[in-house]
Amino acid sequence: MRFHSNSQATFAIGMGAQLTGKKLYNRAAVRIRFYPGAPVKSMKSVFFASKLRFTLIVLAALVCLHISAIPLWAAGGTGSANPNLSPTGHLIMMIVYTVVALGFSFLCSVAEAVVLSISPSYIQKLTNDGNTAATRVAKLKGNIDRSLAAILTLNTIAHTVGAGGAGAEAAAYFGDKYVGLSMAVLTLLILFLSEIVPKTVGAVYWRSLAPITAWFVNSLIWILFPLIFLSELLTKLITGGKALHGISREEFAALADVGAASGEIDVNESKILKNMFRFPSLRVEDVMTPRTVVFALQEDLTVHELMEQHHELAFSRIPVYGKNRDDVTGFVLKTDILLNEARQEGKARLRDIKRDLRAIRDETPLSDALDELLDNRAHILLAVDAYGGMQGLITLEDVVETLIGFEIVDEADKNVDMRDFARQEWKKRMERIGVKLPDGSTEIVDTDPLKIEDKREDH
Repeated sequence: MRFHSNSQATFAIGMGAQLTGKKLYNRAAVRIRFYPGAPVKSMKSVFFASKLRFTLIVLAALVCLHISAIPLWAAGGTGSANPNLSPTGHLIMMIVYTVVALGFSFLCSVAEAVVLSISPSYIQKLTNDGNTAATRVAKLKGNIDRSLAAILTLNTIAHTVGAGGAGAEAAAYFGDKYVGLSMAVLTLLILFLSEIVPKTVGAVYWRSLAPITAWFVNSLIWILFPLIFLSELLTKLITGGKALHGISREEFAALADVGAASGEIDVNESKILKNMFRFPSLRVEDVMTPRTVVFALQEDLTVHELMEQHHELAFSRIPVYGKNRDDVTGFVLKTDILLNEARQEGKARLRDIKRDLRAIRDETPLSDALDELLDNRAHILLAVDAYGGMQGLITLEDVVETLIGFEIVDEADKNVDMRDFARQEWKKRMERIGVKLPDGSTEIVDTDPLKIEDKREDH
């Protein structure tokens, strides 16, 4: 590519830098929506809070305009390098423009990566530790739109001024025919030294750099406030002032996987965290013991008759019924049965020692079932359908197992998972009466709360 004048070369390189700045603005706009911003004071109250501050801001804006005009003044107003400089002078000025542009751009890229990497948990940790930088970092993250606007504004100014000045000096020193080569070299320098390398540094060492970055960016916001003010107005026109959303439950669950993969937390800890976040989506029917394998007793049975029929009682709480299994009237404690037998009160009937059993719909959210258990100091609930028919039992142990993702088994448990046991018993009954089962109908019921939710979403 050949330019007819130095001014054309300067303009081309400057436009390249401006396009780079626009690219960064667009990328930042996409990232911004993942981070909720803290409530911000009204623009008018902030802008006119102090006459001294307003005066200093105007002076800073004039200084920025003065600096931006340096390439044109150096070119004598023609867009070309100052003809009074010697070749060595042009070379020195080209190096100065390049170093200054890359230096400011390097700082801006590091700051951008640090700002986007700071997490709410890190801010809370600084607060809990009593770190003096906690307030600055929280302000930086709370006003992330202003922070990124300040960073990208300075970055764009650095690219434009640096590229324009360096391009003019390169054209004067090397000649018009080497302007294309100069542009290529400058582009590579900007790409590696002010984009890839600093962003990697900021993303890796953001914890160490967060306090000083907060001071740097907050100062930058104060200096560039007029430009940031205009940027916020334009942003509000585009977004309509909609509030940004926080992290969803699915994203928190994904963070648990990331923590386990990186070794920050144990795999079992990750599983418990994911179970907790997906716990509200589960229902009683997902974890209850089905009625087909519920061990229940007729309430007219005496304690002595029970002990003769069942020498060992595997369950600590046993439901009792009246006319049929749908007519559940309460439950008896294993300890009460053994106590009556030990006192030689075996003639006592189960209805005489039974306790009240609260009922709950099988479609009730599991979180509500947990509240019901805790509020009534109960350990067992009867799950019923819309017509009051018994569907199964849910215990406090079932809820805890769902949260931690492991079966709680003691020495008296013969079957680890009663839902699997119910499925196997159904399979045996079908085979006994000669019913041919379709493919997949004998699959073991999955009790993993994460998989239960995934299957429900598929349907």
